Amino acid sequence: MTHTIREKQKLLARVRRLRGQVEAIERALENEAGCDSIMHLIAGARGAMAGLMAEVVEDHVRTHLLDPAATPANGEAVEQLLDVIRSYLK
Repeated sequence: MTHTIREKQKLLARVRRLRGQVEAIERALENEAGCDSIMHLIAGARGAMAGLMAEVVEDHVRTHLLDPAATPANGEAVEQLLDVIRSYLK
């Protein structure tokens, strides 16, 4: 069982909160809110997305890369993590 399945409900709750934040941005734009209000909403949604990514990456590292028996890390898992980080930082 992967960590995303194990933590499914917690991750889905975060995604649903993030969706609410994006919907708040949409409402603010529709209601012609001020730039400062919209930028604060966008910053909050960006932070929430970064937090979600950080949680999934951390769980990935803990689940797939760190071995309690101190054996070498799985090369394929390391490459997967690096690919995710590279695409996230683009």
